[in-house]
Amino acid sequence: MLWCRSSSFVRTRALRCGGGRGGGRFARIFPTLGRARSPLRALPRGFTLVEILVVIAIIAILAALLLPVLSLGKAKGKRVGCLNNLRQFALSTQMYNADNDGKLVENLPLDAGAQATNSWVRGNMKVAADATNQALLRQGKLFPYASQVATYRCPADASQSAGVPRVRSYSMNSWMGSRYMEREPGGYQGSYYRTFVRESEIAVAGPATLWTIGDEHEATIDDAWFWVTMDDSRPFASFPATRHDHGYALNFADGHVETYKMRDPNSQPPGGFGVQINKMNSDWLRLKSVTTIR
Repeated sequence: MLWCRSSSFVRTRALRCGGGRGGGRFARIFPTLGRARSPLRALPRGFTLVEILVVIAIIAILAALLLPVLSLGKAKGKRVGCLNNLRQFALSTQMYNADNDGKLVENLPLDAGAQATNSWVRGNMKVAADATNQALLRQGKLFPYASQVATYRCPADASQSAGVPRVRSYSMNSWMGSRYMEREPGGYQGSYYRTFVRESEIAVAGPATLWTIGDEHEATIDDAWFWVTMDDSRPFASFPATRHDHGYALNFADGHVETYKMRDPNSQPPGGFGVQINKMNSDWLRLKSVTTIR
């Protein structure tokens, strides 16, 4: 085979012999000789401005679709956490009753004076020194049975005192744990609504139909005594929480828990739109129906 330093000679030789046997073999050996190479062929192709904008728009649409789903999942997780806290309280009250010969854990308002120190939990969430004081939780009669501080606060409760989260979100049915409500107009001296201080009394009334501890709104929570005026003198004096998709959670004397939706448009917490809640409010009537019996 004839070799030459000149590449032009090689290309000419290959072209001349292209039809012959030698030319074909030469072309197979040097397949790219005789072709013009484009200097741009090896460069990678980038995205155009239109393509980048389309990708950004797609990402924005996906984010708009997914963020509400993620937010809903987070809210559901907090609701489950609140229900778990109330289940723990239900078990704790039952264990306390068993250890105290069927007597319910004491539940008294702050204006009961010295007796209130024996209540199921201590502390006034309206007082800054109490609202963040975990020691008051530990002094409550129920703490030996519900000994995790986090149990006393709803995961969805964002309320704070002096920039520090409050330690408690829950209160107990005012008709449970003492005879205090008998002095109210709707008590035994009035319309004969019952108070409950022993398990045997609840058993007669129906434990699955009476709530014990519930999630209270941050605007009204003070002591751990959820005031329900059965005579309708002050509907929602203690207002249920609306943290769970405008609903609140309750545990019942038999141990089960439920979430109640606030459906009446006039069910607004204190300071909300200045709406006066009347005695025919459907949410108020529903809460009363599971609070006590005649």
